[in-house]
Amino acid sequence: MLTGERVRLRALEPADSEALWRWYHDPEVGRWMDEAPPISLAQNMEKGQNRPRNTFEQMVLGIEALDDGKLIGYVALGDTDFRNGDATVQSIAIGDRDRWGGGHATDALRVLCRYAFEEIGLHRLTLWVVADNAAAVRVYTKVGFVEEGRRRESFRRQGKLHDYLMMGLLGSELR
Repeated sequence: MLTGERVRLRALEPADSEALWRWYHDPEVGRWMDEAPPISLAQNMEKGQNRPRNTFEQMVLGIEALDDGKLIGYVALGDTDFRNGDATVQSIAIGDRDRWGGGHATDALRVLCRYAFEEIGLHRLTLWVVADNAAAVRVYTKVGFVEEGRRRESFRRQGKLHDYLMMGLLGSELR
């Protein structure tokens, strides 16, 4: 089990599809995520039934709160390059707004990074985050990620362009 102080990471189940669909359609949850065309709940349920199996190269894990076992979010790791020991944290979201600010995202990210470094044997993790997403930048920084680059005006939301930050973490820097 991938367990931290507040959360457990686990494979997503088809039954999780309804919660994921709700989060994808919540404007506050998806505020800083890449937009995708809306899909129906039925389409999302079908997608959940046919979800690809997690591999070390690409995985999506549910974030479950330890206090009540409830699914509260998800995290994805992918683009794994074993030759260079590198992978990308592709997304992390706490979809349950009642859990925002409670340290669940920080704990989930630490658990994912510890797994990537200690179990998969990676050396480095990379991620991209919208620079104006202060809450996410704060979480990444707490875990040890540092800014390594900036892609200027490359994320559009409601007619405004925002910068993307590239952040990186070496195994020896995990906090």
